[in-house]
Amino acid sequence: MKISLFCNTRYMGPAVRGTWPVPATQYDPKIAESSMQLTLDQAKLADEVGFDWISVAEHHFAPFSVTPNPMVMAGAMSQVVKRAKIALLGPDLPILNPLRVAEELAMLDTLTGGRIIAGLMRGTPNEYVTYNINPNESRDRFAEAVKLIRRAWTEKQPFGWEGRYYQYRSISIWPRPVQQPHPPIYMSGSSEQSGKFAADNQLGLGFAVTTLPAATKSANYYRDQAVKAGWEPKPDDIIYRLGMHIADTDEEAINDIVEAGADKPRAGITLMNMAVLNAVQDSKYYGKDVEKDRESNIAKHGLEEKIELGELIVGSPETVVSQIKKIQDTLGPGILDVISAVQLGERTNKSLTLMGTKVMPQIKDW
Repeated sequence: MKISLFCNTRYMGPAVRGTWPVPATQYDPKIAESSMQLTLDQAKLADEVGFDWISVAEHHFAPFSVTPNPMVMAGAMSQVVKRAKIALLGPDLPILNPLRVAEELAMLDTLTGGRIIAGLMRGTPNEYVTYNINPNESRDRFAEAVKLIRRAWTEKQPFGWEGRYYQYRSISIWPRPVQQPHPPIYMSGSSEQSGKFAADNQLGLGFAVTTLPAATKSANYYRDQAVKAGWEPKPDDIIYRLGMHIADTDEEAINDIVEAGADKPRAGITLMNMAVLNAVQDSKYYGKDVEKDRESNIAKHGLEEKIELGELIVGSPETVVSQIKKIQDTLGPGILDVISAVQLGERTNKSLTLMGTKVMPQIKDW
């Protein structure tokens, strides 16, 4: 099993409570600068202590994540992350130019010597309005963009593209990906439509903002559809994202969680909070929901329930190993994409170090 550190680059300062988009009335460029540096420092540390992947994502107009362009952050990470793969989970395809995405991912793959993971995502529905894209078109735009990107990476002769949403007279990208035929491709989604699309196109599938039982049900459907499509997913074809905090003892880890507020159930969360549900210190920055039909019961779960449902791994290294074993036995993911459930300075760094030095050696051959 592989471990990935999700670096969401959270704005480490106060922000106005409210719905998306979040007003910038309390924005401080110095805090933003230090937040980005913290991300790079943690990515460097995770690489040094043995994490297999470092992951980044795209989000807009909110302090949950100040990486509207994950390509830029991945380029910066390439200068400090020297061994681990860098996973872009994603770019958000429906709101972007897919040909530009293909070129930038190929460029990053070249910069890193073939260490890029290509997560091609639809993005959260609220963010379709970022660049004025009709949400009703997002699934079809995504499907066409994935096919275009894959062809741009593999076709060596110039070609034209006349699709429903994208038209290009002549395409021949330079540079080309180091990994052949192209970097590993993942998409996210727990719906049957997403699972079938991933299976039909031999893509990996990622699960976030969910529970272990729900992800297991979706993963089994994906596996069944893949067999019907003539192939069988391997463990590394499945990514599962969850919160994580490790300390020397269970008591110390739980005390850190309590200090950060992660033990408290919440009655309601915004869509952006859902994307980083276990980093509960963000919850004070947001107000009412912006998409109630996607509000999850996981917002109401307390600490014990979060652990039981696979939303959070917390405790000593040995305890966390046993929690990961349950996830592996139930869901069978090849990659756990963990997000630090608390940001408490040196205690967070120690958590990352314990994961790399005490937990990962025990699970690497699973």
